[in-house]
Amino acid sequence: MQLKKYTDYGLRVLIYLAAKQQTRLVTIDELSKTFSAPRNHLNKVIHQLGKEGFIETRRGKNGGFQIAMPADEIRLDHLIRRLEGDEYWIDCHNPQCAIFPVCELKHIINEGKEVFYRHLSQYTIASLVKKPEDIQILWQTELKSE
Repeated sequence: MQLKKYTDYGLRVLIYLAAKQQTRLVTIDELSKTFSAPRNHLNKVIHQLGKEGFIETRRGKNGGFQIAMPADEIRLDHLIRRLEGDEYWIDCHNPQCAIFPVCELKHIINEGKEVFYRHLSQYTIASLVKKPEDIQILWQTELKSE
């Protein structure tokens, strides 16, 4: 399985915000520079993260966003399901598969998917930001070098 770029950006945004430890609001421009990511993509990700309650956004001249809850409350399985969409990994109906009634692949794949998410449920965004000061130093260095 490969995660969508959309989900990748969502994870990066939350890691960044958790490492910032809510010291200030973050902007799209800052994230775009840090991750060399298109603003359009980040805008969509930020919108969904806000809609899902993972971040708080503020509009206006001094606007931006910040993480909306403690990083140790954002489980990776829940976050990735929300960003990826919890669809079947195998679509047996579009087009209709001729062996659908007797095929076991869909069951095996779905079981593997649940094992994957069970594994991720053991981790949170905080698990990914054990040393926020190291992450902050790295990002500050990258931003200054541009």
